Amino acid sequence: MSWANSLSFLPNPSPLIIITSLLLVIAIPLILHLVIYSTTSDTLPTILLIGPSGAGKTAFATLLERGRPAATHTSQVPFTFEVSLPVKTPVASSRFRSPNDPTWEVTKKLLIQDTPGHGKLRHHAVDIVNKPQNLQGIIFMVDAADLSSDTSEGPRQTAEYLHDVLLQLQKQVTDSKSPKARKEIPLLIAANKLDLFTALPATLVRTKLENEITKVRKSRSEGLLDSGIGAKDLDIDEERNWLGETGPRRFEFSQLEEFNIQVNILGGNVTGAEGSDVKQWWDWIGGTL
Repeated sequence: MSWANSLSFLPNPSPLIIITSLLLVIAIPLILHLVIYSTTSDTLPTILLIGPSGAGKTAFATLLERGRPAATHTSQVPFTFEVSLPVKTPVASSRFRSPNDPTWEVTKKLLIQDTPGHGKLRHHAVDIVNKPQNLQGIIFMVDAADLSSDTSEGPRQTAEYLHDVLLQLQKQVTDSKSPKARKEIPLLIAANKLDLFTALPATLVRTKLENEITKVRKSRSEGLLDSGIGAKDLDIDEERNWLGETGPRRFEFSQLEEFNIQVNILGGNVTGAEGSDVKQWWDWIGGTL
């Protein structure tokens, strides 16, 4: 058989070859789309939303998801949803990227992971902090009006929760056996309800929380002293569970920079007579991406 005869079928392909080729042309793009779409949620950056009950976390979550806050109830389980940054919100990773880059829109999307604020359910947040997956930042929401009270338990309970989260982040550095520095996970203290007359401004929220965490450190340390632990074990345990700079000095968030923990405090309000004001929080989120 000559080469000419062996290739004679090419100009006149069979119907089977034509149908198979058409199916491949249609199927391959669809398969690629499904694969990319199914893996997007696993690779999107995640922001963890935590804080005590009543701070406004879930209302903020619905605002991010739907564009407006909705009536909420106390969360019982964590839930995750996808959001897109507002068009005019700058993204840190896109500073040198052209708007014509096809990956531009992908960098504008992220996942928000909301967690319950009740004391008995806060282990969900701690678990996520200990085993972060694509975690880019943590938003710790507080009620700025409640923090102004000197009689309620709110400020102390808020400080205890924040203390425990920050201590977990610190331990990830101090307990690490790897010389490689842990990736920085910035934390935003979102001072909510600043539209209320009794709310503390962001600067005073910082001072209040630093003072309350100082008290938490002292009470925890005294608890170890009363536990009957041996002196040697006590020194090791106290050092490991001491947040920030050791010694009698007052706690300040700046002490955590040594452990690659950056804390910012920004004010805003999820609801209010004049609507929501969360632009600073959006800008912070964009700065982590």
